[in-house]
Amino acid sequence: MRRTGLDAAADPLFDWFADMVRRAVGVPVALVSLVGSDRQFFPGEQGLGQPWAAQRQTPLSHSFCQHVVAAAEPLIVTDARGDARVRDNLAVDELGVVAYAGMPLTDDDGHVLGSLCAIDHQPRQWSDHELQRLTELAAGCSQALRMRIASDQAELQHQAARQREQEARAAAERTQLLLRASAALGASTTFDEVVGTVRTLVIGNLDPVYVGVSTLAADGFVQLASGRQLPTRFARRWAHYGADQRTPSGLAARTGRLMSFPDLTVVAELAPDSLETFHAMGWQSAASVPLPGVHGPAGALTIVWARPHTLTDGEQVVLTALAGFVAQALSRAADYDEQRTAATTMQQALLTPLPAATHVGMAAHYVPAQQNDLVGGDWFDVIRIDDHRLAVVIGDVAGHGITAAATMSQYRTMLRTLLVDRYDYPSALLHRLERTTKVLGITATATAMIAYLAHDPDGGHTLTWTNAGHLPPTLVLPDGQISLLAYGGPLLGGLRNITRRTHTRYLPPGSLLVLHTDGLIETRTRPIDDGITRLHQLLAAHHGTPLSGLVDILMDDTNPATREDDATLLLVRTAST
Repeated sequence: MRRTGLDAAADPLFDWFADMVRRAVGVPVALVSLVGSDRQFFPGEQGLGQPWAAQRQTPLSHSFCQHVVAAAEPLIVTDARGDARVRDNLAVDELGVVAYAGMPLTDDDGHVLGSLCAIDHQPRQWSDHELQRLTELAAGCSQALRMRIASDQAELQHQAARQREQEARAAAERTQLLLRASAALGASTTFDEVVGTVRTLVIGNLDPVYVGVSTLAADGFVQLASGRQLPTRFARRWAHYGADQRTPSGLAARTGRLMSFPDLTVVAELAPDSLETFHAMGWQSAASVPLPGVHGPAGALTIVWARPHTLTDGEQVVLTALAGFVAQALSRAADYDEQRTAATTMQQALLTPLPAATHVGMAAHYVPAQQNDLVGGDWFDVIRIDDHRLAVVIGDVAGHGITAAATMSQYRTMLRTLLVDRYDYPSALLHRLERTTKVLGITATATAMIAYLAHDPDGGHTLTWTNAGHLPPTLVLPDGQISLLAYGGPLLGGLRNITRRTHTRYLPPGSLLVLHTDGLIETRTRPIDDGITRLHQLLAAHHGTPLSGLVDILMDDTNPATREDDATLLLVRTAST
């Protein structure tokens, strides 16, 4: 405890950890509590009442955390007033501790020094997600405690004032590095983002020439996640290799120990298979630290220098702590990747390819509102009814993300079924759809336009449609004249027993029909009317462009960073005579 250098005084780093707990778990009180022989004290505290917040310590008669230290395991209390372990503890009445979740804080030898704890003044069932987040933060907090101990030991070895000042400055930089790492890696959602973030973090502090991240597969093979930072031949060479290859990353990942290679002599002795790469790249030294996983090492973080370099104690602590953050970020990235794969598969199933048609050309594109969603409530559909007629649909379910996509799939599937069941006027078709959704209890609101495009003997087309609250499509005639088909009606899922109308318009050969959702033209800085004006300007300038290129022009005009809704675009161009 003394070696931590901490006492009953505020410490910015541990106050930060307490604040992270309070925000991540959603509790009124969070503490970094260290337990001594006759008291507990709080170098990190958020939300504690007076006078305890000012004193930052209590006697053990008021300590739940002493149970965490004594048992060397988490203490989870739903309602302390009825829990035999703590109901007589004075903290229940005097500090208002009712619900408690505390995770052990340990030093390098595994000794439990205290607890990172979340406290509620009401009974609370702690969720698995909350306990997992608290566990992750406790791991980072433990690393910070170890860093304090290591820094204190290193400083004791240096008597000169100049050396002490340098060590203190280095410790502060390492603390800042870990703080930045926690925030930056927490926002990384892909392997490439994790690798790029780690490289950016350590370049200024450790000054390496290469930062490598590798993962350890279940079959014992090492997979390089940072190949983009290497020349192609080396990226391919080390993309996937087995246990027979002795490299810094492989040794750390398989042994679970930090491996230091201060010069090429040690590289040749311990990791000879990587020596050729070191020579070719001009590398002189390296250090590799295992990435902790649930069932053992999950990979390795490797730092390489262009000069001989021996790790200091502080650098070892930083690398070990950083590896913990990297491992958590890679785990989250893997989860995100699975979600993205599932979402992509779902979206592909919901947005079927456009059918082949001899008398019209078509192109379409869909972009979700948020990059991580990959699915949303917009949809388009074109169904080939027969050789001369197409059914064209575009719609938008309120909201975005997976919930809107699920509702959209219901609307879309029912509408496809009704379209192929028998021919109806578009307005009658919408009435059938609304009756169906009412019986099935589907109440979500949506907009939709349903149209039939029939090929006429003279080469032109007849468009027959009804519109349920959807943005009117734009028609561009062969001579460049642009107009809106501005006949609308109430949206789906709103009013009942309403009258819907079917409209008809002749399209001469070479006409362009532009159907879209509001996400294409509306942003937080551009209202719909301005968006329609901008769309018509682009169509006036580019309406003769091939459809595939025109889709790109119209979709790319809106900055994705300002787009707040799903964006769908469907272009239909009738054949010229």
